[in-house]
Amino acid sequence: MSDERTPIASFAAPYRREVRLEAVTFESGMKMLRVIVREGHRITQLDLDPATARAWGAAMSEWADAVETGAVATDDSSPEA
Repeated sequence: MSDERTPIASFAAPYRREVRLEAVTFESGMKMLRVIVREGHRITQLDLDPATARAWGAAMSEWADAVETGAVATDDSSPEA
């Protein structure tokens, strides 16, 4: 038996990066969220347990909400994706 991967989502990110999320079930039965970031030829892969994925997701949502409401200063001079 090999690891089972199920695609969840794929996002285009700024600066021609791609972010992919996969649900991974390992041979042992352990389930993780795999975050894959592609930057040109470089690929970074990170496996997260449910608690870490939930905390990371909440932190990103809080940051995005703060930016949209103006609670966080942003540099509007940066180029768009």
